[in-house]
Amino acid sequence: MNRPVHFEILADDPAGVAEFYTKVFGWETASWQGQTYWLATTGPAGAPGINGGIMGRHFAQRVINTISVPSLPDAIASVEAAGGAKVHGPSEIPGVGAHAYCADPEGTMFGLLQPVESRG
Repeated sequence: MNRPVHFEILADDPAGVAEFYTKVFGWETASWQGQTYWLATTGPAGAPGINGGIMGRHFAQRVINTISVPSLPDAIASVEAAGGAKVHGPSEIPGVGAHAYCADPEGTMFGLLQPVESRG
């Protein structure tokens, strides 16, 4: 079974939105590798929940959940066979894995991630 492992909040002002979530919920946020992508740690390791990111708004959807898969090509093929579509990617995230954005038949976007450790 494939589970959500990451979320992304899309914002016009990622730094300001990161500061908002830090103030309101106590999340730890930090720019990832000096980019305008802010990692959001929502709780301690081992506690229920997932971490995420805050990035610039380059898609209309405001929140995107990412699902871990053992094979990105197989997952994209399954999405397309079930009536969904690949929207963007795949692309390589250094040290993380291969990633693509897809959409379900109604257009709701989600990410697919094949983590580095799944690729052997």
